[in-house]
Amino acid sequence: MTTDTRDERVRAVPTLSRLLARPELGAVAGALLVFAFFAVTAGGSGIYSAKGIVNFLEISAQLGILAAPVALLMIAGEFDLSVGSMIGFAGIAIAIPTLAWGWPIWLAVLFAFAVCGFFGYLNGLIVVKTGLPSFIVTLGSLFMLRGLTLGIMRGVTGRTQASGLHEYSRDDWITPFFSGQVLRTPVAWLADLGIIGKRADGLPMITGIPMSIIWWIALTLFCTWLLTRTRFGNWIFAAGGEANAARNLGVPVARTKITLFVFTALAATLFAAIQVLVTGSADTLRGNLKEFEAIIAVVIGGTLLTGGYGSAIGAMFGALIFGVVQMGIFYTGIDTDWFKLFMGAMMVTAVLFNSYVRNRAMRNR
Repeated sequence: MTTDTRDERVRAVPTLSRLLARPELGAVAGALLVFAFFAVTAGGSGIYSAKGIVNFLEISAQLGILAAPVALLMIAGEFDLSVGSMIGFAGIAIAIPTLAWGWPIWLAVLFAFAVCGFFGYLNGLIVVKTGLPSFIVTLGSLFMLRGLTLGIMRGVTGRTQASGLHEYSRDDWITPFFSGQVLRTPVAWLADLGIIGKRADGLPMITGIPMSIIWWIALTLFCTWLLTRTRFGNWIFAAGGEANAARNLGVPVARTKITLFVFTALAATLFAAIQVLVTGSADTLRGNLKEFEAIIAVVIGGTLLTGGYGSAIGAMFGALIFGVVQMGIFYTGIDTDWFKLFMGAMMVTAVLFNSYVRNRAMRNR
């Protein structure tokens, strides 16, 4: 006689329900659809060559560096509309000390991280202490930081742009961490095998993988680990799901949210440091509208605007879709003026799809 020891209170969850419950589902499906679309419409144009892949990954990486921390903040139920202006401010925080005061690049970069981290802390502190919506607080920060950037830049240099930073950054030890390339030897080896194409002079079409892509991957993995494997990740979900209940259970909601505002500010500074050291210049208009592009990537990635649900991996796929579409439109020869229309439509579609999928998943439980 056999005895069934299974607990009747434990019900197996169907595979479909588990998949539908994943916030990344819509973004993964969207990415596959976008890849297939451009394989048909621009497959012979070089978009999926080594050079084309690196091009759209670089675009995706710059947005993805912002999207991963923004995803965590949105899961916690808050927004940061100041990240775009923070990019411009961080850029001049690197350029002015270097060009006007003679600081070494490494010190100027650390200075920018410290100052922008402080502004992120102020954003979070005002939100949690006043109870004002973060949308309003950071919208005010958006304008204040942009005005501060313009005023300081013109006051010190008399211009809105600063160039000539390559001369100072060329031999600085910190430069390779932001504007260098990695995996040069494996890339050359793949070129010798014929897997990666070569130029007319015999050099590989790409010489290595830009550091922006490495930062993007590393930051996404870190945010994913933080969300899924740490107590702080549980605090993020709790703060965005039901803040009052979380406080009653001992979750430090205020500290969690302030930390995430600092994190988004540091991500914006990282974005700025990469741009400044790659281009050798800073501009007061850098980062314009990046806050909205980051939100679009995060929403496409399955994060709810109401908080409490989402993932960094989804934000990564949202940024990937953004990069592929932007470069794909270029390779197909379509007027790039249509790009923003497409991204706006993608955001609305993603919100509708994510809402449908989540409701379906809840019914199947």
